[in-house]
Amino acid sequence: MAAADAAASSQHYPKGCLYVVATPIGNLADIGLRALHVLGLVDAIACEDTRHTQALLQAYGIHGKPLLAVHEHNEAEAAVTLVLRLAAGERIAYVSDAGTPGVSDPGARLVSAVQAAGQRAMPLPGASSITALLSVAGIVAGAGAFVFERFLSPKATERDQQLQRLASETRAVVLLESPHRIEALAKALAVLGERPVTLGRELTKQFEQIVTLPARQVANWLAQDAQHRRGEFALVLHPLNETAPAGGGDAPRVLRLLLAELPLKSAVKLASEITGEPRNALYEQALQMKQAAGD
Repeated sequence: MAAADAAASSQHYPKGCLYVVATPIGNLADIGLRALHVLGLVDAIACEDTRHTQALLQAYGIHGKPLLAVHEHNEAEAAVTLVLRLAAGERIAYVSDAGTPGVSDPGARLVSAVQAAGQRAMPLPGASSITALLSVAGIVAGAGAFVFERFLSPKATERDQQLQRLASETRAVVLLESPHRIEALAKALAVLGERPVTLGRELTKQFEQIVTLPARQVANWLAQDAQHRRGEFALVLHPLNETAPAGGGDAPRVLRLLLAELPLKSAVKLASEITGEPRNALYEQALQMKQAAGD
């Protein structure tokens, strides 16, 4: 907090302002110094879940701040109360459970109400699973253009219709998914065939995984290890005209290169991660390659 105050206290923080504060999506060290300063400065903090936010504030040494519950079920009603408090000259921050409010999380209705009342809303940027995954997806085609589709429908028929529409989308497409629905989404993605998909699991957390593979192989990758199906997911469907990553027919070549440098089991495990091919099938190929080479 001392570093945050030193870095950010010289800036102007007007009264009667809603501060929309991005918070970490997993790694607590990803909080911004200005965000910390504002969370310590404001008169109250509106949040998606008071218990979650209380724990977050305690981790940063921020104590005694009044917390106001503002979530998807009460956002319109709670906005009225917050507008009145802003009109009285209070500084109020809004945080969601993780990431940037108002994008996928609640916050948009609150900001709209605040602006309609003639009050100011100030963004404090920070962590976002969307831009985090895009930054390591390695997308060149389309010059960075993308569309954000959020969560697809949990209903199979509607989800399939959405994917049929996205199959002709030439730009990159960003999706989010929960652990209990990721397998259903992965099976549905198979209709996209060789279109590359970058999948990010548990972004910024200890067991973060990021893998790029053809859409038809996402379900196989998830099935290889129970760990692959745990945590929150972000996915990027690469631009329509982008070449698919190594996989399928390239698996033997990838495996051969890895076998030249690594023990058999390690080579198989890494080849599976790179190509999305089932580990058992790659293991059999690796044994055949070893035997053919006389090892």
